[in-house]
Amino acid sequence: MSDYPEDLKYTAEHEWVRSGNGSTVRVGITEYAAAELGDIVFVTPPTVGEEVAAGDACGELESTKSVSDIFCPLSGVVSAVNPVLDSNPETINAEPYGDGWLFELDISSVTDLDDLLDADAYAEVVGA
Repeated sequence: MSDYPEDLKYTAEHEWVRSGNGSTVRVGITEYAAAELGDIVFVTPPTVGEEVAAGDACGELESTKSVSDIFCPLSGVVSAVNPVLDSNPETINAEPYGDGWLFELDISSVTDLDDLLDADAYAEVVGA
């Protein structure tokens, strides 16, 4: 059974959310998703300043196996993307909960975080 960091929130689409300063959150994909995708070779992140809605596809991850959408876990405005991924997309596989984060969002409502899964609920989703 994999351990999922307790300080994060999760979606059934395998994204994680880390609360930051105020209404800014950091978003990435879970270790489970990274393993399922295989070696990630290219990232198409959302655009800084783009307004996104929860559940919408907002970017893509290309791996040696397939191309997969990145789904927005919460509604808000993209405030940053991870510059490391331009030249080192494999960082997502190596450190999905650390340096392999995807983007940051200024979320519309911090109470929306309550609608996401905790680590135990996410573990049930993936059958861990």
